[in-house]
Amino acid sequence: MKALYQALYRKWRPRTFDQVVGQSHITQTLKRQVAAGRLSHAYLFTGTRGTGKTTCAKILARAVNCEHPVEGNPCNQCPSCLGIESGAILDVLELDAASNNGVDQVRALRDEAVYTPAAVKKRVYIVDEVHMLSTAAFNALLKILEEPPAHLMFILATTELHKVPATIRSRCQQFAFKRILPGEIAGRLDYVAKQEGLDLSPEGAALLSRLADGGMRDALSLLDQCAVGGGTIGEQQVLDALGLAGNLETARLMEQIGAGQTAAALESLARLYGAGKDVGSLLGELSALTRDLLVRRTAPQSGAALLTGGYDEGVMRRLSNAFPTPRLVQMLGLLQSTAADLSRSGNRRTDAELCLIRLCDPTLDESSAGLNARLARVEELVAGGIPTACGLTSAPPPRREQPAEGEEERPPWEESSAPQGQPAPEPQAPRKEQPAPAEQRPAPREQPRSAPAGDPERVWREVTAALKGKVPMGEYTFLNNPAMVRGRLENGVLTLWVESDFIKSMVGKPAILETVARVAGELSGGPVRCRAEVGKPPETGAAPPEQHDNLEDLLAFGQQFDNIIIQE
Repeated sequence: MKALYQALYRKWRPRTFDQVVGQSHITQTLKRQVAAGRLSHAYLFTGTRGTGKTTCAKILARAVNCEHPVEGNPCNQCPSCLGIESGAILDVLELDAASNNGVDQVRALRDEAVYTPAAVKKRVYIVDEVHMLSTAAFNALLKILEEPPAHLMFILATTELHKVPATIRSRCQQFAFKRILPGEIAGRLDYVAKQEGLDLSPEGAALLSRLADGGMRDALSLLDQCAVGGGTIGEQQVLDALGLAGNLETARLMEQIGAGQTAAALESLARLYGAGKDVGSLLGELSALTRDLLVRRTAPQSGAALLTGGYDEGVMRRLSNAFPTPRLVQMLGLLQSTAADLSRSGNRRTDAELCLIRLCDPTLDESSAGLNARLARVEELVAGGIPTACGLTSAPPPRREQPAEGEEERPPWEESSAPQGQPAPEPQAPRKEQPAPAEQRPAPREQPRSAPAGDPERVWREVTAALKGKVPMGEYTFLNNPAMVRGRLENGVLTLWVESDFIKSMVGKPAILETVARVAGELSGGPVRCRAEVGKPPETGAAPPEQHDNLEDLLAFGQQFDNIIIQE
């Protein structure tokens, strides 16, 4: 009868502390404790999945009962080691707290633990996933952990330390298992592949070690999955077996996103989807690449050790220069949220396509991160001296040849003297001229500058031209964009009508409003208050004839009588 196949992670489980990979800070301490006989009655092993918690617990259970230990390691040849390993000795018991989490099971364990072991020196209880115990079960376990018999040892293992009560943690020696480095995982995979007669290439081993995310058990399971097809297990074979897109495809898709090529990105997604690639895995690879680019931009020197190492330096340099930091933050948040929602999605492909469309066109992302990314892009273009690329201009609005009806003609010094195509200079103060003779001098009359009836937003255009350099560039970008902010001066109050609450939070700061009010007061010749409101300004137009104010006509009529009196 042919023997049943045994999974690689079970077949190649370490049997001594020296065989455990990547946890030397724990195995060396446990070896010294076993050799010196300074053992604790309770241990708590914590860490992510597949890092060796249960393996070290089983090795420690054999080591403390081994008849001929070798420098703290079990010999794995004496009757005690062989009996514990085969499960024949019932004094060493492994429990799963996920299925034995009731108080009754813990009470039965506590009552049984007081009896001395029958075949070995110490009775050992290995409780896996101990955080799954109920509150009552933890309370029942607490008493025996506080005053245990000399022959009893508990080894608790958990992946969620925060769920273990502090009263339990304080009575245990705690060991934190860290994620295993990709290089150490690749070395172990190469050793296992040679022992199993598998042709594993260095590129394939490196890819499997990165996909394992620090877990040796996951790496061996992935190797087991890729070995079914036979032949050389290279990088492409691993990608095909696991349904992944690969670094080249992911980098090409990221370049299409950076260039805003929505159609090309959707075509790449359709091609990969038709080839059997999982959209969740594809979004995960894009998320990992975006994370590497973000780390590279924020920490170009010290962050090199934090990268996954799946892309060459040329690709990383080219892609990192194509995306500013706020854009990467927005992209990573969008990818993470979409990947998290795929499990509840009715159409995974459609959700992935919508995600790609938003990535290619940031204007479709209405979140605060999307607005921040677009604003950062505008600031970058303005700072680079090409503000016209984003539809903005730092010069005042162009002058019309003829003033609109109801609009007073601007003085000569406000006319632009720059050649056509050149930015107009800043408005200059009027030049003092020689006083005219007294008989030619008109009667003095104070005429403060204010919004004319035909164009109530004219003062705002003058204010925006004068605000340049007096407010930060980010806020000025909004103030100078009439599609986002429109100002109207009425009755000494300058109201900034903004497009959204986000823009109001930017231009509605007290310091910004105070500066705008001061500049508007200087231009209008009187005190001005400034406020920001969300919405559109009320429509303005020519007033109905019956509501027309004839004050100017009355003043002109009275002036005629004054002239008559003077002539007489």
